Amino acid sequence: MRVLLVEDDEALARGIQVALRGEGYALDWLADGRQAAHALRCERFDLVLLDLGLPQLDGLSLLRETRALPHGDVPVLVLTARDAKADRVLGLDAGADDYLVKPFDLDELKARIRALLRRSQGRAQPWLEHAGIRLNPATQQVHYLGRPTLMTPMEYQLLHQLLSRPGAVITRERLSAALYGWQDSGPGNTLEVLIHNLRKKLDSSLIRTVRGVGYLLAAQP
Repeated sequence: MRVLLVEDDEALARGIQVALRGEGYALDWLADGRQAAHALRCERFDLVLLDLGLPQLDGLSLLRETRALPHGDVPVLVLTARDAKADRVLGLDAGADDYLVKPFDLDELKARIRALLRRSQGRAQPWLEHAGIRLNPATQQVHYLGRPTLMTPMEYQLLHQLLSRPGAVITRERLSAALYGWQDSGPGNTLEVLIHNLRKKLDSSLIRTVRGVGYLLAAQP
């Protein structure tokens, strides 16, 4: 899953980066509201973590601009030190999906991210299940045909992307952006290698290649 963090506190941003990248999220960080507005116009993200007190363009203005975009339905979680009820109401009315007051616990942040992603995918249950695969985002555990299946963080995130849209073709570009964001893939983490590893751990016919486009998770092997 690809997350955009818009935060001008470097120490806090670095801590969030370490916490979320450690779980396989592709996290891109910007400290400037105007740069973030440009990124949101040009690229797709699964979720935005947004501070309100930003240079160049404040968080509320950025939020309103984002909601006016053709793909402006991206979930937005506001992270701010403004804890007055009036500030929370303003943020929610401007289009925020959730609101977390600083300082916050990283485990709570992760749980709120999972909840927002679940709602954005139209799911009520906390897990994803399809064709014998069961994935639990809270524990990052995967079972296939009832058996625990070990995954690296990157393999897990790739499977999560495919399970979010079973039967639909997901382009290579979309998958790469969701896995790496603006980072380069490391050795052994290229998309082709990750697909190969997933096919070995699951049924080899479950993940199908659509030549020249991308991949899809088949309904049945």
